[in-house]
Amino acid sequence: MGSSQDNTSDFTKIREKTRKLILDIRAPHKFKLLHFNSTQWGDTLLLLLGDIVALASAWQVAKNFNRFYSPLPPQYIWWSWFGIPSIFWLFAALILIFFAYGGLYSSYRQNYLRAGQLVSCVYLFSLVLNYFYDPKLDLPRSLFFVAWFSSVATVTGGRLLVTLILRQFDFSQRKVAVFIIAPALELRKLVKILSKHHHYQIVGAALATTANTQTTLQTILDSGATEVLAEDLPETKLASTLYWQLRRYGIVLRLIPSSVKMLHRRGVSEIWGGIPTLRVETSLLVGWDYRLKRCLDFFGTSIGIIILAPLFLGIAIAIKLSSPGSVFFRQERIGLHGKAFQIWKFRTMIPDAAKIQDKLEAQNQTADGIMFKIRRDPRITPIGHFLRRTSLDELPQLFNILLGQMSLVGPRPLPIRDVQRFESWHHIRHQVLPGLTGLWQISGRSEIESFDDAARLDLYYIDNWSLNLDLDILIETVRIVLFRKGAY
Repeated sequence: MGSSQDNTSDFTKIREKTRKLILDIRAPHKFKLLHFNSTQWGDTLLLLLGDIVALASAWQVAKNFNRFYSPLPPQYIWWSWFGIPSIFWLFAALILIFFAYGGLYSSYRQNYLRAGQLVSCVYLFSLVLNYFYDPKLDLPRSLFFVAWFSSVATVTGGRLLVTLILRQFDFSQRKVAVFIIAPALELRKLVKILSKHHHYQIVGAALATTANTQTTLQTILDSGATEVLAEDLPETKLASTLYWQLRRYGIVLRLIPSSVKMLHRRGVSEIWGGIPTLRVETSLLVGWDYRLKRCLDFFGTSIGIIILAPLFLGIAIAIKLSSPGSVFFRQERIGLHGKAFQIWKFRTMIPDAAKIQDKLEAQNQTADGIMFKIRRDPRITPIGHFLRRTSLDELPQLFNILLGQMSLVGPRPLPIRDVQRFESWHHIRHQVLPGLTGLWQISGRSEIESFDDAARLDLYYIDNWSLNLDLDILIETVRIVLFRKGAY
């Protein structure tokens, strides 16, 4: 009898204890309908308002275009707000819900192509809903297709603009509390890199071997970190332990990837022969994304040259009036598969600059000597300083892009002098077309001290290339150029 009472008492204690625990690792620490950190709500609100304005603009365009064709059936006009019929608000609500579920309001770094894909999914889904609503009733094709394509264009374009604004605000105003987890040899390096950026505040650090311990988790929570940067996490039975622990508290986890992890990201989870695997295969439309990239290079560059023609003329006149010599500077650079080509730039140095460089080699400020950088280069002309700070000297490379020698985004082509100092693995960057801008340029530009760091960024770009990554780099390049970050 006594033993039975003891067992019941023990069971009651265990049950009371487990009530205080989170039984499922995926469960949040505190349930919230929407989870935002202290600064994210402003970004989300701006993105949300931008999407609504973009969708409303697209439907206004479609409605005005449709005046000349079939009118909107009255069955779709249940009410009107701001002169826009109710069917639009239904489309807008579905699109915003899809965006929220797809994670397009959780970060200012947006997947622009996914935004366009989700808009298209809603429009295609509406065809199915319309069939069940009334098979005999159709939206006018002129209205439907104009609204569809206009929505994709305005939402994508609007998000590009909003992201540019958010990034500048983020990098100039916001402090990000970062906790670092890495091996002992890497901790100092990561701290040094992040310390160069004033918007990152390092609030703590831990060794990678302790990443999955309760002590490290509690240290992260006590530090007030909003993001955790981790490298070389130890293997565990549950590889995502740290991710799920941080996710509970709404803390972002950033992993510094290895080449294998980059390959894993391209895989699809699949049980194969009773074994968990990642299937990495090509899509049915293999190569179309690259062809689209080259089309964007050609048409984007053509439009850019036409729009910037007055600026080209103004710069040319300023160079001629400020110093003797030609307007343009040509130099042999190494491009795709190590093939040399002539790159075009606006001249920013005195005419004999190349001959003087040998005398200045001793003042080279790069750690490994591969690139040649001097913060106060005496060869640069007064107008040259301005052109370099604003990156306007690079604009003539738009003609290199038209000639097929370069792309808008890719690893920067380097002079023969630099390439001759390469280590063997550095040449991997020559397997893709060089670019007008790239990850190197948006990750510190002249602030990068070692070419190894620049080369790793180029390899990361190649491993993770997508059209969305190209758009992301272009947006960040515009922000950096407008606010003159990191060039000299």
